[in-house]
Amino acid sequence: MTTSAGVSPGAAVDEDRVQRFLEKVITDTGAAVAGLCTSLGDRLGLYTAMAGAGPLTSAQLAARTGLAERYVREWLAAQVAGEYIGYAPGTDTYLLPDEHAAVLADPDLPTYAAGFSTLLQAIYATEDTLMEAFRTGEGVGWEEHGPALFAGSAKFFRPGYAASLVPEWLTALDGVVEKLERGARVADVGCGYGYSTTLMAQAFPRSHFDGFDFHRPSVEAARGLVAEQGLDDRVSFEVATAQDFPGEDFDLITFFDCLHDIGDPGGALHHAEQALADGGTCMVVEPNASADAQENANPIGRALTAASVAVCLPSALAQHGPQALGNHAGEEAMRQIADEAGLHHWRLAAESPVNRVYAVGR
Repeated sequence: MTTSAGVSPGAAVDEDRVQRFLEKVITDTGAAVAGLCTSLGDRLGLYTAMAGAGPLTSAQLAARTGLAERYVREWLAAQVAGEYIGYAPGTDTYLLPDEHAAVLADPDLPTYAAGFSTLLQAIYATEDTLMEAFRTGEGVGWEEHGPALFAGSAKFFRPGYAASLVPEWLTALDGVVEKLERGARVADVGCGYGYSTTLMAQAFPRSHFDGFDFHRPSVEAARGLVAEQGLDDRVSFEVATAQDFPGEDFDLITFFDCLHDIGDPGGALHHAEQALADGGTCMVVEPNASADAQENANPIGRALTAASVAVCLPSALAQHGPQALGNHAGEEAMRQIADEAGLHHWRLAAESPVNRVYAVGR
């Protein structure tokens, strides 16, 4: 017999453990609230304005950003409390260390992580919908979230793609770079805002790239990116699902952090197998999370699995397909799905703290 709180009657409770866990929960709660301040600092350009500027007063920072000084001062106090920003009481100035700026202020650096906080706006906004999904077992579609989810996802993944996609991941695929340099056809499935597609197009001007995504607003954003970068001659984007995207004889088909979001990943891989050219390759990029829950007990694993609860699993369930993987199904599950789809060759080609990259073929 246990009480409603799950404690056996008469059991001795280790008060030290209770206090340590209480501190952990309070720390996590504080971090969750502070994430809003990180997102504000990112979106309002506060971190960018402080990067490399040396010590600044709240008034100077407000002037540099065109924001209200009283709000800026309150934001700075929260940043000091979180040890994101330093404070010098004697001069009443605030400093963003260069090492912190590398994480918070420059989206072009591979260490940039502030974009993840943008996701919080979308995730918390759908909490009531997610609660109902827990009760009914139904899904919450990608399109049911606010724009912050799409923009935040793109901001989160872009630095890693920019740092690793061309110099590391593609070079780890046998013979693929050589094909791209000569001129190849590429399908980027689940392309989102198109960052992955355009990074490849910039590096390989002789190849043609088709990006596909079922989410029209993301496709429209991707088209805007292509027009801005002047890549219209070799990059196009189209609204299509992973199971019905058009085209054939693709030398490379990519799935960047999206296969686990699909309600029928096997159907997506089977369609890819049918669309591959002879000797073609699929590159499947998935989150670096384990099917063993205990192995995810680290900061990245925690963020990834929490995102799976909020977005990935509900998105797959909303499609009413045969499988809803979540983002930590593990390599063996993914390998088996690929094998059943006719893609029998599977190899871990590269790995980063956030992603695992698989080379897949017939």
